[in-house]
Amino acid sequence: MSHPVFSIVVPIYNEEEVLPELYRRLTGAMDAQGETYELVFVNDGSRDRSLELLRGLADGDARLKVIDFARNFGHQAAITAGMDLATGDAVVVIDADLQDPPEVIARLAEKWREGYEVVYAIREKRQGDSLFKRSTAAAFYRLLRRVTSVDIPLDTGDFRLMDRRAIEAFKGLRERHRFVRGLVSWIGFRQTGVAFVRDERHAGVTKYPLRKMLKFAFDGLTSFSFAPLQLATYSGFVTAFTAFLGILWVVWVKLFTTEALPGWASQIVCTLLLGGIQLISLGIIGEYIGRIYDEVKGRPLYITREILGNASRTDTPRAPGPGAGATFPHA
Repeated sequence: MSHPVFSIVVPIYNEEEVLPELYRRLTGAMDAQGETYELVFVNDGSRDRSLELLRGLADGDARLKVIDFARNFGHQAAITAGMDLATGDAVVVIDADLQDPPEVIARLAEKWREGYEVVYAIREKRQGDSLFKRSTAAAFYRLLRRVTSVDIPLDTGDFRLMDRRAIEAFKGLRERHRFVRGLVSWIGFRQTGVAFVRDERHAGVTKYPLRKMLKFAFDGLTSFSFAPLQLATYSGFVTAFTAFLGILWVVWVKLFTTEALPGWASQIVCTLLLGGIQLISLGIIGEYIGRIYDEVKGRPLYITREILGNASRTDTPRAPGPGAGATFPHA
């Protein structure tokens, strides 16, 4: 199959419990569209039977393409690989856990046919998520919108449809610490949103525990804002001003009063305060320097062990740019 109308990109990591139902609902939703399509599953180093199940699905359905990573490169890299190798006029990114209902794709496609080049899904309600997750997610997206110059839509994930022109523009962005939803907003084009109710996970456990969520949030902040660096600068000014007031107070007490100055307590407090702020500032600067170091090394975003299914080596579009991605087929 060549040049389908739709490509559905699905990152997969340890989703053996979800895959049969995911495949059933995806094919049902896309068959109802009456257009040609391909399913691009990206196996992100799964340790369960996900790859085995994907092989079986690819053997029985010529519309499937399976990209098998050499190891786990992360959710954002898997999305990027799927976009790199998708061939459709419109590319839909959707997670495998069925929290994003495949049936919503029809509504995204309707907006695309109206002329929009990026159609993102807005999480109107989040069923199954804890109050902590809902509140922290809402706070993060509102903070991100305030401190960046990029208009990143509120309450949206990676579930979206992108026109081929937007995909080609996105493929030119090869930074390592990826925040895909921010990058898609950055490229521009005509964008609009479609509200939907996010379901509970169909089966299995979340692949984004708190540690990964914090790293993901920090990637978003540092990728699109200098606010952390500016915060370090502001902290330095506030500390210096406070220290200056303290010096004036000490001089006044020394010259105009007879009170005894304990000395050691105030010195310890000031030293710890200054030291803490300096270490925080150095840590923030170090994070940015570390990201520069990652970019300079120029390693590929991902390494593909093999590609199964509907794409041969000759009709698979190559990921653009240096270090975009590497493929090592079986001998």
